[in-house]
Amino acid sequence: MQVSERIVDLVATGVATSRSQLAKELGLAPSTVSTKVAELMTAGLLAETGDGPSRGGRKPRVLTTAGTGIVVGVDVGARHLRLLALDLAGTVLQTGEFPFDIAAGPEVGLDALALHVERFALDQGKRLLAVGVGLPGPVQFPAGTVRVPARMPGWKDFPLRERLAQRLGLPVAVDNDTSLIALGEVAVRANRTATMVVVKAGTGIGCGLVTSGAVHRGAGGVAGDITHVRVDAGADIPCGCGNTGCLETVASGAAIVKVLQGNGIEVADTGELARLCDDAQPEVIAAVRTAGRLLGEVLAAVVNFVNPDVVVLAGRLASLEAFVAAVRGALYERCLPLVTQHLEVGVVTSGKDAGARGAAALAAQVALTGLPA
Repeated sequence: MQVSERIVDLVATGVATSRSQLAKELGLAPSTVSTKVAELMTAGLLAETGDGPSRGGRKPRVLTTAGTGIVVGVDVGARHLRLLALDLAGTVLQTGEFPFDIAAGPEVGLDALALHVERFALDQGKRLLAVGVGLPGPVQFPAGTVRVPARMPGWKDFPLRERLAQRLGLPVAVDNDTSLIALGEVAVRANRTATMVVVKAGTGIGCGLVTSGAVHRGAGGVAGDITHVRVDAGADIPCGCGNTGCLETVASGAAIVKVLQGNGIEVADTGELARLCDDAQPEVIAAVRTAGRLLGEVLAAVVNFVNPDVVVLAGRLASLEAFVAAVRGALYERCLPLVTQHLEVGVVTSGKDAGARGAAALAAQVALTGLPA
């Protein structure tokens, strides 16, 4: 965490609300802190609210992040946008969901993104500082360019970060949605240095990795991605990546829907799948459990290798207890006992806002440092 981020964090949490307190907490010279505070105030990231109590001598000026501005995070799905407005103290101010068609292509998508972000910020009546966007496909980070996406037709090599920043006239950061779910989970958990494996299981499957509290993206931005690991159960089922037998073809929401449709069960999407699962239809429950077990078997290799503190499940399938239980069971069956001895396997803290929450956290980093981290 850079000095600017630490200053805002200390002020936002009330740990230090004056320049002298900041200097003490950070172990920096008062002159250095005063310079940084002045820069943050000029940027609209800190403000003064009056005089604080004095122990003799001049009263200190009280610093605050309240009312200084907001950041907006956007979770882009195949058919929706989930938006979340956050202040610099980490308080969620507003959430919203809007229709979106990712198959319409990048130019149409760019227009829709810009429009919804601008309207969302206008509703808050506060200065918009930065925007973060999570996409359901590989992203070259920090450039924010879309790479070979299987579920985003026409988006390959589209420079979304650059184009959206030009449109909004604001700093923008773009990353893979699962990496941002991981970042958001770090932001809301008490143990911010935990090692986590984060899996998004919805229409498709994504996986992210957090080590020592930081998202590990890898050289190409796809670290931890288990989506296209080939599994025996996939046999010769074609995948959108061009190969056959990928995990996503048998363990994703779309795969479960396809299996059930083939068995004569009317189900259109993962939302309807979840409703049928809640109704405890035996055939649906069985298909969901099979998918969870297959995901857990592949995930076990990752867990054995990384030895994380936590495995976090996100996405629509993570709301289904049968799916979560099957993943958990496969992990405990296939992982080393020492690995699972203290392993927590659970669902994402922020629920359906997890991706947008992480995107907003990334936007806050950009607002404070000027560069994605």
